[in-house]
Amino acid sequence: MATDTVDTSKLWDLIKDIKFAMFTARHGNGHLHSRPMTTQNGDNDRGAVLWFFMSRKSDPVADLQAAPEVNVAYADPGRDAYVSVSGTARVVEDDARKQALFNTFAKAWFPGGASDPDLALVAVVIAHADYWDVKTNKAVQLFKMAKAALTGTPPTDMGEHGKVRMR
Repeated sequence: MATDTVDTSKLWDLIKDIKFAMFTARHGNGHLHSRPMTTQNGDNDRGAVLWFFMSRKSDPVADLQAAPEVNVAYADPGRDAYVSVSGTARVVEDDARKQALFNTFAKAWFPGGASDPDLALVAVVIAHADYWDVKTNKAVQLFKMAKAALTGTPPTDMGEHGKVRMR
């Protein structure tokens, strides 16, 4: 059973070290399209908004302007940590925030720096998120799954499943 909270600290604890997320938006043809993106949030930006840099000319920006409901999925299989965030995305015109979030890795995509005219700052306002944080080691997990397969009873206590509900 999942715990329900509005506290985003567990969410940020799980995603802070995950380099790439899969950003999913509805394309103009109606299909869901996922693309790897880097979350730009710094240590002081760990609230109810995820920040991304995107090309203004790219499909993701056009997609979210047509259909702003998006999903951002994070996975760290080594830690058995998984997060799925649903929210509403929009391009934000905020030069000060662009400057504050801009980094060396972003410069590879936007050589003009934080003032590059192609740089779009995208905010995803979190509506809700689900996370799974498995605390047991692999041997215990395998034992519990094997037992479940033999008994026909799904495994329990495989880790923490929580929900963050912002609205």
